[in-house]
Amino acid sequence: MTTPLLEIVDLHAEADGKPILKGVSLSIGHGEVHALMGPNGAGKSTLASVLMASPAYQVTSGSIRFNGEDITAWPTDVRAKAGMFLAFQYPEAIGGVSVIQFLRQAVQARRGLEELSVLEVRLEMGEWMERLRMDPAFAERHLNEGFSGGERKRNEILQMALLEPALAILDETDSGLDIDALTIVADGVKTVRAQRPDLGVLVVTHYQKLLAELAPDHVHLLIDGRVVESGGPELAETIEAEGYERWRP
Repeated sequence: MTTPLLEIVDLHAEADGKPILKGVSLSIGHGEVHALMGPNGAGKSTLASVLMASPAYQVTSGSIRFNGEDITAWPTDVRAKAGMFLAFQYPEAIGGVSVIQFLRQAVQARRGLEELSVLEVRLEMGEWMERLRMDPAFAERHLNEGFSGGERKRNEILQMALLEPALAILDETDSGLDIDALTIVADGVKTVRAQRPDLGVLVVTHYQKLLAELAPDHVHLLIDGRVVESGGPELAETIEAEGYERWRP
């Protein structure tokens, strides 16, 4: 029996004493794309943050296993170095730090290198920026400062491409994007997956449009902190057509 890439078992988590995740169980295999859908406040972004050990949330019971190892107590940096990646819904701007400086440090840490030349990073970035239709001048700009929503999201996909994670968690990457930007981001994800077929992806989204581009293997519906139904792509189509009323408590 193949060990899942990610296995979440009866996970409960809270913020400031308020329960948000109330027993989430989910398993993602190598190379699979899973979509997580649900109404506002269901706990989707909380789950994404808990998977990356955000200090804003406390796991009260249950476990998270990554490549067979229990990582429930691992801090964020250790999870990232092990191959977990989170693309944020609202990527932060960091003044004074250029995109290339940020990526050089991140790639160095991910690959366990003491030193990585700017030239090496620039060459890798150049190839991916072309694929993602990003202006090469972005490399010298301060991270996300003055970037449009689409530019910020493409920058997240650029990071994903260079860091070569085993698992990518995309937290509402389609939020605020027009159809052209969404297509570019989806194409970027598909290009990364084509080069890394073992990459597992968890897509958190409200909308079927991104899923139509990415063709998930499994779709999960989260309501009030629990996965209430799982299925194939047809579940996303049903949710898009009918909304969430059928599953509300």
